[in-house]
Amino acid sequence: MIVQTINLTKKYGKLVALNNLQLQIEEGECFGYIGPNGAGKTTTIKILATLLQPTWGEARVCGHVVGYESRKIRPLIGYVPDFFGAYEDMVVQEYLEFFASAYSITGKQRARVVNDVLELTDLSFKKDALVDSLSRGMQQRLSVARVLLHDPKVLLLDEPASGLDPRARIEMRELLKELRRMGKTIIISSHILHELAELCTTVGIIEQGQLLFHGSIQEIIRRVKTGTKLHVRVVEQQDLAALLLQRTRGVKSVDQVDGRIIVELDHQTHDFTGIARALLDNNFRVQELKEEEVNLETAFMRLTKGLVQ
Repeated sequence: MIVQTINLTKKYGKLVALNNLQLQIEEGECFGYIGPNGAGKTTTIKILATLLQPTWGEARVCGHVVGYESRKIRPLIGYVPDFFGAYEDMVVQEYLEFFASAYSITGKQRARVVNDVLELTDLSFKKDALVDSLSRGMQQRLSVARVLLHDPKVLLLDEPASGLDPRARIEMRELLKELRRMGKTIIISSHILHELAELCTTVGIIEQGQLLFHGSIQEIIRRVKTGTKLHVRVVEQQDLAALLLQRTRGVKSVDQVDGRIIVELDHQTHDFTGIARALLDNNFRVQELKEEEVNLETAFMRLTKGLVQ
């Protein structure tokens, strides 16, 4: 177990930011951490980054306990906060060389490592540019380059796509996919759920400091899927089509929403070819008949209540 929390709790006065958090993340996983603002995501990541001490409970990274063995943890992690610090009058290469020296990377090795991370993050062409002249997306990629200098085992990324334009988000996602292929363990918090679904092997949903779910995306979808819903469109006479479907075998309920007929099947019915047959046999022209998709966004909305602290 490369990351583990046991009854991890963090209080700020009377506010409970984390409430007995139990997490287990295996080596090589890409773990997506999801929750509304104020849910406890950043607090968790800062504790794992050894920047905060828990009120009680325990957090372990690579077998070392946060607080007692923080000096052993820091060389093993790379932490990317949600906002990039200001580094005036420093060019990209100087910036990376400065942090490489902080990790005691010297001489020819430093030059090689800096060039390698610039190439990996596709920033070689910006090595002589001033850091504060970079776009938000390039600054985020530079922040990832910085934490890769010492080849950490665990990457802690707090909203790395926050404020990025669509192109920069795609570039960041592809970079993270490459890091996952390299075997890095990645913990990433984000509000862009469809991108997490593409990237992550497991997810955790947290609200008001409590973990609501931890598992694979397939598991969370199975958990929230309560039955089969179909979206049906007909060319005309929608009201009559809805009445017909209400009387069709296997149908639990029928609603009409925005020009569509929403058909919910009962739990015993999984084959919905009878719906199409009923419509065609009664001379309705069907424009659309598809099963409603249950994805990570749907699961998030069904499991959370929108509560903030």
